[in-house]
Amino acid sequence: MQNRIRDLREDMDLRQSDLAEKTGIDQRTISNYETGKTAPDAYALIRLADFFGVSIDYLVGRVQHDYSTNEKRIRIIENIQTQLDELKKY
Repeated sequence: MQNRIRDLREDMDLRQSDLAEKTGIDQRTISNYETGKTAPDAYALIRLADFFGVSIDYLVGRVQHDYSTNEKRIRIIENIQTQLDELKKY
């Protein structure tokens, strides 16, 4: 889980202090999540998932891909279709 939080934060070019300000979660607490020292409680999981626009299942690593919105589902299906089209060429 700690890697997902860090990866999502870094993908948005945010510092831990930026994420803390935007979510109301203390910067040291975010650091502890990212290093695996502590795990987010339900409140923090909801805040982080909502902020990043991902499902809690994705955030905690229960699923490999985030299917929380139809737009994301469509993008994943389109990527699969592109890969299948590429394979058909061979």
